[in-house]
Amino acid sequence: MIVVENVAIACVDAAGTEHADGHVVVGDDGRIVSVGAGRADEPAGEVRRVDGTGCLVTPGLVNTHHHLYQWATRGLALDETLFGWLTTLYPIWARLDAETVGAAAGAGLGWLALSGCTTTMDHHYVFPRDGGDVLEAEIAAARRLGLRFHPTRGSMDLGQADGGLPPDSVVEDTDAALAATEAAIDRWHDPSPESMLQIAVAPCSPFSVTGRLMSEAAELARRKGVRLHTHLAETDDEDDFCAQRFGCTPVEYAERLGWLGADVWLAHGVHLDDAAIARLGATGTGVAHCPSSNARLGAGAARVPELLRAGVPVGLGVDGAASQEASHLGAELRQALYTARTRGGPGAMDARTALRLGTMGGARCLGRADHIGSLEPGKLADLVMWRLDGLGHDGIDDPVAALVFGPPAPVELALVGGRPVVEGGALVHADAAELTRAAGRAHRRLMAATR
Repeated sequence: MIVVENVAIACVDAAGTEHADGHVVVGDDGRIVSVGAGRADEPAGEVRRVDGTGCLVTPGLVNTHHHLYQWATRGLALDETLFGWLTTLYPIWARLDAETVGAAAGAGLGWLALSGCTTTMDHHYVFPRDGGDVLEAEIAAARRLGLRFHPTRGSMDLGQADGGLPPDSVVEDTDAALAATEAAIDRWHDPSPESMLQIAVAPCSPFSVTGRLMSEAAELARRKGVRLHTHLAETDDEDDFCAQRFGCTPVEYAERLGWLGADVWLAHGVHLDDAAIARLGATGTGVAHCPSSNARLGAGAARVPELLRAGVPVGLGVDGAASQEASHLGAELRQALYTARTRGGPGAMDARTALRLGTMGGARCLGRADHIGSLEPGKLADLVMWRLDGLGHDGIDDPVAALVFGPPAPVELALVGGRPVVEGGALVHADAAELTRAAGRAHRRLMAATR
């Protein structure tokens, strides 16, 4: 058992429970035994005690949108819009292989863990014909690092020859993509409450996927009982593409294809009118809010306060490391708050709402709200202890405000299912320097192959 004590706690439960000086007891089954004020009752058996003086414990952060392979192509097309950025990078991504993806995923997952993330999804949709098993490569990286992982089997079947954006060399045959998606679910998906690995179905976007693949992917996911994810309403260019090609908005197109529902979460949702927000709320469709990536690409600012008022599940995502080089999920709490206030003033979002987006909001998007996202007895012990007693947070008496408004806080301890993945600011199961070296080699090899 692990007992964390002498620590401030933000439970992020329905009541918004917080303790200025409290404890969390984690059982040897990886679940939370108790959370409360003061010291814990003396538990029976062998106990590890953790002194949380100067720290804040929160639920582990949940990353709802990412492209781990992009760690190998950071720092490129820095001044492009989304479509220009994609057309620059697609020819490079066409040379991905399992070795490169594994190294990129290791670096990306390690950095996520150090930024307070305990559960992450990944949206992988580039499957070069001679690239090997790239999905297996990133799953192996997640298992090594100990993060709870929700990779999605993405796909693209609408190449440039048929009016799509990606080059034909990186798109798949529709039937082959559907078959590979079903095979990935059968091989990897674990639906159990304690699951460390769940697969979702994720055709890439309206401008890289045919309507047939979208609709049949939705049917496949529902037949298999897994979730659905795609990019939607990210840019004005996408709005124009859908209007010209389909005669409707992106959300209307998604609904036409069976892509709204409580088993769906959409990446970005930047360009949504009132009607679209109402439809997402009425259907329970979630949104992965990626404020830093949207700002980096100049895509705009999602209407998160309006989405929340409409009842839309909203989580946070760092997005791909090539469109958001920082990829720090803890820092995304502040970016989400600032983005909301830029649009709606200081009353648009507070620190606790931002923290809820990064925890329970993400758990709802991934369909895991019954098991993670808050600190409550019986839930999985996915938690982070943030150190707030350094110079950067000095004088901010409210620990939640210190976490959100202050600089990115060091992670003193991160548990996933009660097992440490970060201790004392260092990864437990991997060496950060070696992850860096491997990712650097992968980047150089990939760039050399494209010259």
